[in-house]
Amino acid sequence: MRPARVLLAAFALTAAVDLIALVVGSDTGHALAKPLLMPLLAAHIHLCGAPRLLPVALLLGWAGDVLLLSDADPAFLAGMASFAAGHVCYLVVFRRYGGTVNGTPRARAASGRLAGAYALALAVTLAALWPGLPTELRIPVAGYSLLLTSMAYRATALGLLAGTGGALFLLSDTLIATGVADLPQLPAPDFWIMLTYVAAQWSLAEGVLRAARTAPRRPVTSSGSAPAAP
Repeated sequence: MRPARVLLAAFALTAAVDLIALVVGSDTGHALAKPLLMPLLAAHIHLCGAPRLLPVALLLGWAGDVLLLSDADPAFLAGMASFAAGHVCYLVVFRRYGGTVNGTPRARAASGRLAGAYALALAVTLAALWPGLPTELRIPVAGYSLLLTSMAYRATALGLLAGTGGALFLLSDTLIATGVADLPQLPAPDFWIMLTYVAAQWSLAEGVLRAARTAPRRPVTSSGSAPAAP
């Protein structure tokens, strides 16, 4: 496990460098550090025995990171599409390791309240963003937001850590969208976007790893071998 720990330390160090670069206004530092983050995290979780689609989700995030270094609208749309594909990968993994809602009335009620809270957050966010979004981005942003919110909600099925990661991802992308829609933003918005994004991806990755380690063994097929996990 030592190489995995080295990669995790490198990820943490690179994240710190990137955040410091954003604080001091070093565009060069940010451009150099940001593209290294997700490959380092993907390599770390791969060595930790992650499900195959988990590193894929992170590498799709890496592609989105690189594309969003450009301010051009085509790059923004391509980056959003890459992140969307990553969310689909997350949803497939969550389906495998997230289980189902317990059938007790209390569990169903809690799940319903949580789903309602995420649906309300989606509706309020889109209502606030819609007037300021460029016309050509409105439908893509709405579709992406629905997929992202679904991912964030489903992440809660894997426990607190993954659920926190999903919520942070939703927050990070909402901060990006407020900039696109010319809404008021926090001071140093890029710092907060990257801080929540890095924390989100790590929390999701670690949450999935923990869920995978505690998941029950899958039934053995007629060929005598267990089917491969996604």
